Amino acid sequence: VVRRDPMAMKPFCGYNFADYWAHWMSFAERSTNLPAIFHVNWFRQDEQGRFIWPGFGENLRVLIWMLARAQGRISAVETPIGTMPRPEDIDTRGIDISREALESLLSVDPAKWRAELDDIRTYFEGYGERMPQALWQEYEQVSRAVDKALAGAFEPA
Repeated sequence: VVRRDPMAMKPFCGYNFADYWAHWMSFAERSTNLPAIFHVNWFRQDEQGRFIWPGFGENLRVLIWMLARAQGRISAVETPIGTMPRPEDIDTRGIDISREALESLLSVDPAKWRAELDDIRTYFEGYGERMPQALWQEYEQVSRAVDKALAGAFEPA
């Protein structure tokens, strides 16, 4: 069961989480040097239920790509859910991971994302009118892109 707890902060947040998001999103009005945000799923599994990524000790490899991306030193592939690394941009020297496994980790399954987005919508709706419009706008943008991918019509920008 997915526990929706961005940055594992809910137990420490003393007020409505939609207001918490609005607070952090307000920084865009006050700064031109905002941090890059990345979504990582270290827990993807293969058909046999085994974790695909070799383990937490190897996470620095992905973090190095993130730093290079945030500094504009490396490109990314556009997908319906945002940009992702190319398999060759993750340093896999010295670890046991096949090209196929890495491609699987970096793949986007639009049908699974449609189900995920439906669940996210329900979660967001629980915050009612307090939910920041900017998060709804991002949600709608990703939702449209996933629907286009399901219809075979996704075109990277």
